[in-house]
Amino acid sequence: MTVVTLGVHIVDVLARPVEAIPPGQDTVVVEQIRLTAAGSAAGTAVALARLGNDVTSVGAIGDDELGDLLVAVMTRHGVDVSGLVRRTADQTSATILPIRPDGGRPSFHVPGANLTLTAGSVEPGLLAAADVVHLGGTDVTFGLNDPAFFEALAAARSGGTVVTMDLLSNMTDLVTGARAFLPYVDHFLPNEEQALAMTGTDDIVRAARKLLAEGPRAVIVTLGEHGSLVASADGIERLPALKVDVVDTTGCGDAYCAGFITGLQHGRDLMEAARWGTATAATVAQGLGSDACLTDLDAVLALL
Repeated sequence: MTVVTLGVHIVDVLARPVEAIPPGQDTVVVEQIRLTAAGSAAGTAVALARLGNDVTSVGAIGDDELGDLLVAVMTRHGVDVSGLVRRTADQTSATILPIRPDGGRPSFHVPGANLTLTAGSVEPGLLAAADVVHLGGTDVTFGLNDPAFFEALAAARSGGTVVTMDLLSNMTDLVTGARAFLPYVDHFLPNEEQALAMTGTDDIVRAARKLLAEGPRAVIVTLGEHGSLVASADGIERLPALKVDVVDTTGCGDAYCAGFITGLQHGRDLMEAARWGTATAATVAQGLGSDACLTDLDAVLALL
């Protein structure tokens, strides 16, 4: 089951629990520090691989030590990284995340090479050869907002490729720009804040309907602890979150996308695929980092 994840690649360095940044040069001993492959493409790619999918990830990273680490981590998890291009003039995107005891996650972020990704970085034929293409972070990969790329997506879809899309930021100016991709997407999976910002409304049901009218077959809005909302031509349904002990919410949106795509790949209908996404996100929320606690599909489905 071949999936191409295309977009944002980030190295996350996470520490927990962090109650405050110490003054001066003081040191605070924490329980755990991890380095993970993250971002709407890389994080989703790792989760997809853990769930048993054959994954190729496409994006731009720096020709630096962080890039070497990202390649090593993704390869270790079984992701084909041959689609990554290395930039000498830009560093690999990275984020430092001090995770609070309640799971909150302030961040220090460098966008880096993600901003340099263009349609020319995508190997011809790769999209059409995939069962699913997941666009991760089209709100910040500005170079993909290109008629040539849209034509490639349209051609892939006409050949049977399913296109899914997720975003990275919650900034109104950025997420609004991602609307140009919606006519070329089958399933759009924003979070609540992104959906509201894109549509300029304060009602999530109205926002989902507006987004659905712009082209996707389904809009699945993740609502954090309140679960998710699934909108399609058949109507709108709400799906509750699973009750688990939350350690860190980093990467839960990426995990949801991975579980949802895996459900589609296994022939499940829209709502059942969303339940698989819910279970994958709940699994990741129980540990530190975007791939936490993910072992295999059977373990995830056991939550259901």
